[in-house]
Amino acid sequence: MSPQSRLVAGIVLIIVPTVEIGGASILSLLIADPAYAQNDLRQDLWRAGHAHGGVWLVLSLVALRYVDEATLSEGMRWVVRVAFPVAAVLMALGFFMSVLSPEATEPNAMIYLTYVAGLLLAVGLLVLGVGLIRGRRRTASELA
Repeated sequence: MSPQSRLVAGIVLIIVPTVEIGGASILSLLIADPAYAQNDLRQDLWRAGHAHGGVWLVLSLVALRYVDEATLSEGMRWVVRVAFPVAAVLMALGFFMSVLSPEATEPNAMIYLTYVAGLLLAVGLLVLGVGLIRGRRRTASELA
């Protein structure tokens, strides 16, 4: 793993405990805050934000194991390295911030961050996938 990917992995590993803290806070709200328990929309979106954020951060760690093997320019490698964890954070923020009010009956405009996050994740996935396929093709042609 390159020093650049190792740096990003270290940052992601430092961010992961925020997912744990978020889970503990959601649990405490379920137990101690009747207003939270009465707002199904808020519960659903906060649960979705927590789950997506955690899974996408783990996915970013997996992607970091492959980015240095991909046939990509250094700039495109940085796009991949950054796209995954930033998408995870934006996804969670979009879900959380769109229903901050305990009385929310519909998400506010912050929900659009989830679309930005999804697009960013798709870019990272596609760039990494193409870079890995290009690398495989080159290796096969070199052996022929």
